[in-house]
Amino acid sequence: MFDKSQIYVVYDGECPFCTEYVKLVRLREAVGKVNLVNAREPHPAADYARAQGVDFDQEMALVMNGEVHSGADCMNRLALMSTGAGPFNAVMAKVFASPRVSRALYPFLRTGRNVTLRLMGRRKIGTTAPAK
Repeated sequence: MFDKSQIYVVYDGECPFCTEYVKLVRLREAVGKVNLVNAREPHPAADYARAQGVDFDQEMALVMNGEVHSGADCMNRLALMSTGAGPFNAVMAKVFASPRVSRALYPFLRTGRNVTLRLMGRRKIGTTAPAK
């Protein structure tokens, strides 16, 4: 079920970086319930983000209050929403709190992700079947 009033982080569940990131970022402590959605599995939140132009082979997405934030904007918003508690969250909050720095670093993160997935033999997400 997709409820626009809830918060969704839609990411590539086969990407080790994406998966560890969503586990480590402490959003629930800061904003309450956050729905983690694997973009490789049918889900209405993933469909909603795709309809807004998100390419999950290139970016993750934050769906909040019906708005979709993807790529560098997603990282920036997640950093601003995290608690900053713990070494990982403190670094991520400081680095990605700046929209300019997020935009500058995101292409390197995406390239590293894509190369890693290729080396691991993982297929692209492409157009996963929509949720029923």
